[in-house]
Parts: sequence; C-alpha cells; structure tokens
Amino acid sequence: MFEPLQSCLSVNTSLPAWALPGGGGSVPVEAQLYESLSRETGEVARIYIKVALIVPDIMSNTSLIQRICSTQLSTPAQVLSKLLGCALPIAQVAIGSVYLHDCPRQYLIPIYLIVGGVFGFVLSMLPCTQDDSTNSSRICIIWNSLTSFFLLGWFIAGNVWIYSIYEPNYNKNTTNVDSYCNKTLYLFAFWSTTLVYILLGVSFLCGCLYCFYLCGRAEPDDDV
Repeated sequence: MFEPLQSCLSVNTSLPAWALPGGGGSVPVEAQLYESLSRETGEVARIYIKVALIVPDIMSNTSLIQRICSTQLSTPAQVLSKLLGCALPIAQVAIGSVYLHDCPRQYLIPIYLIVGGVFGFVLSMLPCTQDDSTNSSRICIIWNSLTSFFLLGWFIAGNVWIYSIYEPNYNKNTTNVDSYCNKTLYLFAFWSTTLVYILLGVSFLCGCLYCFYLCGRAEPDDDV
C-alpha cells in the first residue's frame, strides 16, 4: 500500500556535480540553454515592470490631455479656415467643369475635381453640429462617417488617376490625342492633391510642437 509513496521518497534528489558549489564537470547543454533563457526572460520581465510602472502614471495624468482637447482656434483662424475650406472646393468645381472634356488621357480627373469640390463645399457650408437631441446626434454621426469614408476612398482613387499618368502630353495638336490632357486641369488637380499631403505634414509638425509647448508650461504637480 505504501510502496508508491516509499518509491517517491526514495528518489535521488541530490544535485549533479556541476550544480554544486565548487563542483567539477562540464555544464550540460540543457543547463546552458536554461541559463540563457532565464537571462532573456529576466530582461523581458524588467522591461515589462518598467512599462507597467510608467503607463499608470501617464494615464492618470489627464491635465495635459484636457488642455489639448479644450483648446479652440481663435476667431481669425476659424474665419481663415472657413474661407480656405470654401475657396478650394469652388475652384475644383470650376476647373473640372470648364475642362470636363479636355483630358482624354484620364477622363476621370475632371469628374474627380467636381465631385470632391461639391462634397467639400457642402461639408464646409453645412457642418453637422451636435445638439441635445439624441436622434440628431445619431444622424450626425452616421452622416460624418459615411461622408468621411466616401471622401477617403474618392481621394485614394484620385491619387491613382492623377499620379499614374504623370506627366501627360500637354500639346493638343498632335496625331495621338489619347495621350493629351489640358495643362491647367492636370496641374491644378496634381497640386491640389499634393497640397493635402503638405498640409497633413505641417499639421502633424505643428501638433507635435504644440504638445511640447504644453509640456513645457505644465505645472510641477502634473508630473509631465
């Protein structure tokens, strides 16, 4: 009845010679792998502990985030952004309509300008504002989501249409009319699309500088 227990107790639990202090013998390969794994695991554990200690402090400090979210543009900046938001769509619709049939190389470029200009003008003139009505808030979220996804897809398609034919033939008096595209139309579409990337880069840079500015002005108890 007690034979299994006795057999367990009689197991030799002595350490090998290489594991004893001052013991001789070469270290087996298994022991070397175990030691290497232990060192790597310990390093990962130390990194995890450092991150676990830093993240709660950052997440608990909401003063800087509240400052960024509560910041509003000044009145001149709002007026300037509104004017730019209206001027560019109007120019897109005008250029696309005037040169609607003047780009056989890629006939979708003027259509891209017209559609993008119409949507941009509507969004800039009729912003979807949030109010206390729950139904209106849901409609606003749906409207903004649909228009954002559509404009993003339309912008990507315009990039393909414009950059794929760079640079077209601007001379209309040629035997091969299929390669022709009006210079004013194409350059306007090219630079108005490229301007989006330039503005994104400038906005990102200004946002980073503004965050550094807020961090410099943070109070001593903010721990920023």
